[in-house]
Amino acid sequence: MDKRKRIFSDEFKKDQVLEIEQGHLSILQVSRLYEVSCQSVYQWVYRYGSIKKGFRMVIEKESESVRSAALSVRVAELERLLGQKQVELEYLQRVIAEGDKLLGYDLKKKLEPGS
Repeated sequence: MDKRKRIFSDEFKKDQVLEIEQGHLSILQVSRLYEVSCQSVYQWVYRYGSIKKGFRMVIEKESESVRSAALSVRVAELERLLGQKQVELEYLQRVIAEGDKLLGYDLKKKLEPGS
């Protein structure tokens, strides 16, 4: 890789720091994307960001509470669907049982493949 001197504008650095603080990009991603050292990106964060040197910045794509809430909604939806399928299954079993009584023979045996 060719060592060339590049100068990034203050506005560019502020935009990248904002992306990092909002969680859209990580420091490593910015470093790789613009071929600049991670140390330089950290200096941008300390200079232009709300995080000052000596503090640890934790960036998560999605907070655990939001993720848990989304999973709870998904579980509730799956439980609802499972309940519907269970009701359908019980209904079909009763229909077959009533058909057995009405026709006088076992419908399950007649419906099974290979019978």
